Amino acid sequence: MKHFLSTSEWSAEDLESLLQLAGELKQNPLNSSLKGRSIALLFLNPSMRTRTSFELGMQQLGGIAIVLQPGKDAWGLEFEAGAIMDGDAEEHIVEAAGVLSRYCDLIGIRAFPSFVDWSKDREDQLIKTLAQHASVPVINMETIVHPCQELAMMQALKDRMGNVAGRKMVLTWTWHPRPLNTAVANSALMIGTKFGMDVTLLCPEPAYLLDSQFMDAARDNAAIMGGAFQVSHDIETAYDGADFVYAKSWGALPFYGRPEQEFELRKKYRHFIVDEEKMALTNNGLFSHCLPLRRNIKATDGVMDAPYCLALEEAENRLHVQKALMMTLLGAEQ
Repeated sequence: MKHFLSTSEWSAEDLESLLQLAGELKQNPLNSSLKGRSIALLFLNPSMRTRTSFELGMQQLGGIAIVLQPGKDAWGLEFEAGAIMDGDAEEHIVEAAGVLSRYCDLIGIRAFPSFVDWSKDREDQLIKTLAQHASVPVINMETIVHPCQELAMMQALKDRMGNVAGRKMVLTWTWHPRPLNTAVANSALMIGTKFGMDVTLLCPEPAYLLDSQFMDAARDNAAIMGGAFQVSHDIETAYDGADFVYAKSWGALPFYGRPEQEFELRKKYRHFIVDEEKMALTNNGLFSHCLPLRRNIKATDGVMDAPYCLALEEAENRLHVQKALMMTLLGAEQ
């Protein structure tokens, strides 16, 4: 049985096959390949694109999606092994995973980190515990990585560029009024290098570097796939000649769980916004963002409304890649 917890556990060839199937589904979106099959979607955090695309995707394949919000319309869940459950949680993940595995063919979970202790959150234990106790494939709908978003980004990029190997990708930090999850940045770094791109991580200072496990994965991917990976703190140098700019805001890990102190660091970096002047430094580069995006904070109206912006294409592709993923995990054919 195969899970989809992170793209790091899938080969480039398998990911390429997923994208090929997603492209076919984009052209012919309706089939009955998953008729009679079902997925349970556990949302511990809010969602718009993820929930809509998974629900609609399963319907378009003839299956059923059951949305559950533990602590709201479902029992609150405990994930800690050996926990004395005298708090708010009513059900342990051991039983929840077991029951849902008997009801459904797939389980998806969206569980953001706690933003208290990165040394614990970096282990991604919630989804790993679910996968351990589930007897059906588990899909990551965003934890400390966002692998479905990775696939959607890469599909949009390949649709516009064709072969992306050797093309220069800039993953740029952007300003935001509060520190956000590093998940999308981690994922963008891994998928870009996994497909052989020349990836530059642009951030204001070393405090905004991503966790070592993802930096190391990017270096390993680059070595295997013949691409490159480097870090830059210089805006003009990073943007110069870029074929693709991907923007995301995230928090500085040395200040994890201390947003007030982190704000003192980030408040002087508003100029990392993606604007028309920076995009003019690129090689007629494309731009994207995972959404939601605060306009004129992360990127200007001019960038978001430009023909080179792929954000809506990327968002649409969530539907196609997730359908391909569900079909692949269940061994279904069109």
